Amino acid sequence: MAREDDKKREKPSPRFHGRIEGSGRACEEAGCDAPGEFRAPPAEGSSYGAEGPRPYRWFCLEHVRAFNTRYNFFTGMSAEEIHAQQRPYAGWERETRAFAHSGADVPPKWADFTDPLDAIGARFRRAAEPARADGRPLSEQDRRSLKVLGLAADVDRRGLRVRYAELVRKYHPDRNGGDRSFEAKLQDVIAAYTQLKGAAAFV
Repeated sequence: MAREDDKKREKPSPRFHGRIEGSGRACEEAGCDAPGEFRAPPAEGSSYGAEGPRPYRWFCLEHVRAFNTRYNFFTGMSAEEIHAQQRPYAGWERETRAFAHSGADVPPKWADFTDPLDAIGARFRRAAEPARADGRPLSEQDRRSLKVLGLAADVDRRGLRVRYAELVRKYHPDRNGGDRSFEAKLQDVIAAYTQLKGAAAFV
């Protein structure tokens, strides 16, 4: 059992962190014939400034562990360069692209993607829709309820009551010879009216 454990330690699994199998590289440690499956920073040190991918060095597990114990990120740097790297905001000075356009979001191109739940499209439609003339806010639920009742955003409380009474008469079974096929619509109307009469825009 102890021998099997030793073998596992000598050859880590393919999922071993940082291991890259099948690269065909040999360990760069002098005199080592093991495959180079672990990469290490370039010989030029952390200050290597060439464009493109860094020329990493490759070692076997034993020698990359040895390399890690002696590695110093600041090797080859001047005192000023070390100080610059140690600043809390080092690396954050690079310019970033602005996303805002005239202080407002720009609607995306709908052809670029699908929005089956209308989660994004609704936001931009809501921004484009006119607000109430009296300045009172309308929530997304308010807008849905108004749509159920077939009412405009500027309807007042009296108009809300009149429309509710009209739809109740229209969908109530007693007005349809006992036909209950409109019952679902009636329930939607009642729920919408109940929600709106307590909304900020109608109190």
